[in-house]
Amino acid sequence: MQRRDVLRLSALAGAAGVLTLDPMTFTQAEAAGPADGHEQTKTLSGHLPTGAPDFVYVPVEVPRGVREIAVSYSYDKPTVPAGTQGNACDIGIFDERGTELGGRGFRGWSGGARTEFAISAEEATPGYLAGPVKAGTWHVVLGPYTVAPQGLDYTVTVTLRYGAPGTPRKPVYPPQRAKGRGRAWYRGDSHLHTVYSDGKRTPAELVAAARAAGLDFITTTEHNTTSAHAAFEGLWGDDLLILTGEEITTRNGHVVALGTDPGTFIDWRYRARDNRFGQFARKVRQAGGLVIPAHPHGTCVGCNWKFGFNDADAVEVWNADFTPDDEVTISEWDNTLVAASRGEGRWLPAVGHSDAHREPQVVGLPQTVVLADDLSRTALQQGIRAGRSWIAESSKIDLTFEAVGGRGKHAGIGERLKVGGAEEVTVRLKVSGVGPGCSVRFITDQGQLYGTAVPDSGTLTAEWRTTASYAAYVRAEVRHAPADGGASGIPGPMAAMTNPIWLGEH
Repeated sequence: MQRRDVLRLSALAGAAGVLTLDPMTFTQAEAAGPADGHEQTKTLSGHLPTGAPDFVYVPVEVPRGVREIAVSYSYDKPTVPAGTQGNACDIGIFDERGTELGGRGFRGWSGGARTEFAISAEEATPGYLAGPVKAGTWHVVLGPYTVAPQGLDYTVTVTLRYGAPGTPRKPVYPPQRAKGRGRAWYRGDSHLHTVYSDGKRTPAELVAAARAAGLDFITTTEHNTTSAHAAFEGLWGDDLLILTGEEITTRNGHVVALGTDPGTFIDWRYRARDNRFGQFARKVRQAGGLVIPAHPHGTCVGCNWKFGFNDADAVEVWNADFTPDDEVTISEWDNTLVAASRGEGRWLPAVGHSDAHREPQVVGLPQTVVLADDLSRTALQQGIRAGRSWIAESSKIDLTFEAVGGRGKHAGIGERLKVGGAEEVTVRLKVSGVGPGCSVRFITDQGQLYGTAVPDSGTLTAEWRTTASYAAYVRAEVRHAPADGGASGIPGPMAAMTNPIWLGEH
């Protein structure tokens, strides 16, 4: 089938489909006996209509003797009517091992952050994986994220450079444990980007920002690539643990794979209707990671979470500056706590991350504070999975939150205070380091049952008495003053919040 015939069928392939074009063929004969330094270049142009498949593959027949493969691309950005999506097209590449979903052929992805990249045995453009350029069929993959009504015109140029293959460099990954402080509360930000996907900070700049924010750990989570896993060499230390992960960026939502084994690639080429997410959530766990849906009510195209939460380990309820979509996520999350309080399934702990890409976005706004036995991947993940964590807008804020019953019974964040329904329980919050105009709220399965202002000093100890029959759980929020002075009844932006303490025998 000719490429023009294949393109006629693209609208029928459906938005979740795959389109493979005719191959771009290079031969050694064309190179007139490829010598060191010789190169060949070929260009392909085409058109994708509205309704084009999610992924368009350009096969590239790579002969022996290639030292480096370089790719560049461009596409048109026509004017579109107000309220209509224009053209946006991502790019990546798979090597001779193929494009099978979840297979071994992945060699890099830059989304729409770059217009060109190169791969050799010794080095690769950020977003891509260095390694030998072996003979076989490689695939440049285009991802037409949105297509204008006029369609999308594209051009792909591939250059093969011949010569000695070079010696691959063995990657050096961060250790999975830092010195720490024993069992303690550790502050971290586990949704971060650098130049290795669509961020602007280098790994060194990111680490400097993390230390300035008072963080104990971070997780590198580039969009759809593991290329940054080996980019932090020499940047960790006794004071900072660097975990590896990925932001799996699908067309139906993003998910943070937190703390996967270094070098583990998790595929993203599916939609909710394909019923494949569970397969890759299991792969995240098999690689030692946590599955955390990110900004579930985000407003960007493809950001809304459509996969459900059955395969999640936690949920990112607060992403970057606190905005209305975070408010919606927290409200939805709180509703799930009510069901869990009745024993109807497990509950998902809440976490918060900055999703920082560039200045002036603040690393550690917000940050998740985790109670862990030590500063290690395993201990932090255990703390997050158990809900022994709270979220703050900065390291200036500190808090403790507990529930106390009779006879020395005590429970902290994420734990259960096993008391009878009528037994009196004292809920106590100590908070410091918050700004002026803040207030504290205690939220239960009935909603807010207690609230008080924080003094201008920014320090408060608040107590409230209840019973398990009156409140199945209680969690705390520290809020800034609402912009409208409270006229709308909508609370102000979050300064800090906790996971719940559960009350009752079951």
